[in-house]
Amino acid sequence: MKVIITGENLTLEDVVAVARHGAEVELSDKARENVLRSRKVVDEIIDEKRVVYGVTTGFGSFCNTVIPTEESKKLQKNLIITHAVGAGDPFPEDVARTIMLLRVNNLAKGFSGIRMETLESLIGMINKGVTPVIPEKGSLGASGDLAPLSHMVLPLIGLGEAWYKGEKMSGEEAMKKAGVPIIELTEKEGLALINGTQVMNAVGALTMYDALNLVKVSDIATALSFEAQRGVIDALQPRMHTVRPHKGQIDSAAIIAHLLEGSKNVTHQAEIKVQDAYALRCAPQVHGASKDAINYVKEQIEIEMNSVTDNPIIFADTKEGISGGNFHGQPMALSFDFLGIALSELANISERRLERLVNPALSGLPAFLVENGGVNSGFMIVQYSAASLVSENKVLAHPASVDSIPSSANQEDHVSMGTIAARKANTIMKNLRRVLSMEIMCACQAIDLRGDKGMGIGTKPAYEVIRKVCPHLDCDRPLYGDINNCENTIIDGILVNAVEKAAGEINF
Repeated sequence: MKVIITGENLTLEDVVAVARHGAEVELSDKARENVLRSRKVVDEIIDEKRVVYGVTTGFGSFCNTVIPTEESKKLQKNLIITHAVGAGDPFPEDVARTIMLLRVNNLAKGFSGIRMETLESLIGMINKGVTPVIPEKGSLGASGDLAPLSHMVLPLIGLGEAWYKGEKMSGEEAMKKAGVPIIELTEKEGLALINGTQVMNAVGALTMYDALNLVKVSDIATALSFEAQRGVIDALQPRMHTVRPHKGQIDSAAIIAHLLEGSKNVTHQAEIKVQDAYALRCAPQVHGASKDAINYVKEQIEIEMNSVTDNPIIFADTKEGISGGNFHGQPMALSFDFLGIALSELANISERRLERLVNPALSGLPAFLVENGGVNSGFMIVQYSAASLVSENKVLAHPASVDSIPSSANQEDHVSMGTIAARKANTIMKNLRRVLSMEIMCACQAIDLRGDKGMGIGTKPAYEVIRKVCPHLDCDRPLYGDINNCENTIIDGILVNAVEKAAGEINF
């Protein structure tokens, strides 16, 4: 597979194809034209000795310092080496590859003034598998993701570290082994490579891709809990939701009802009980609100992936380089905080359903879903672990975007913290995935103990997938492996694929 870069229509699916599946990248002819046109303007600015930020001046609070032409290359190199001051563990390779891809797409729009040979070397790194070692911390999310993007650039200029064929080595060695030309940066290029929101958006884009799968899993988990708790399905009737027409709510109710179609385990109002607790009865409302929030954030991510976030922006039609603030991450900082909150709520309600499964006072089942309780603890501590994760999510869901610390001698006096917001959302997503794995595992155990009268069109294949990797618990055994196995069916797409195949078209 090859992804053609135009700067206009990159999608989440393209990102995953390149980042996780090794798809190659190629510039469109139109993108090449745009890059060459914008570079020509930069060359004219230099020849005419015009004062343009970052082209003929210093950076940040040095914006009023004019740089002599003979020192321009040193200026660009110094920008990279002094800004590469990231901290923490390196990003996973799929995130680093996404960062490069998003930067290529930004540069391909033709508003940054980069040379074609520099852009081609960056593309060569993607296609040949040279992945920069990029520390995950150190960005304020305005003036772009300066520190992490500088680490991205280091191997391009023969410095820093990179992974190549599974081995970490010096950036220079990786470039030489891969046969990718090392670049000497010239006017505007250092700034063109690091001034943007590609790090926060890379983390957010991959988080979003995985989150969209977890939205589906949340509805599947709920349907399994309905089966396990003999849930009252009247609350899922379409007319209940069309009178309050939030799209996500309507969709979730319809999906859960469809998954339960044909089930003989669920009940009707007043058959056994009048109504369920909120964790079941209000699942469409809670899931739906999160779905609507997540879909909003998805739109923002795809807008940002195909946007110009450089400074200054080079306008080839008027031959100008104009300074502005498109590097500011606030649109994405708010979005990623919103994403984290939405995912956290899916975990919160999942843990409450899990509690109702293991608590004998609420379930009517053996305590902690195991016979011979006392000798056996069953799933008791599974709920503890889930509670710990949702509590951690509540801390992480505190918005990063409301914080700001002035930088660069107060020239850059408001920043977004958007990269922190994206990293937090990613951790919340992983915690949610673990909690859902625990709920699904417990729901399958509860179905066994309750006595399966016949499951629904979507819940039966889900149950069968889990039972292939997680046997019924007769007596205590180490459960972390079972949880890992359940989680892997989510990560690998096995669970959702099985349900979609069996249940037909589902408007997830």
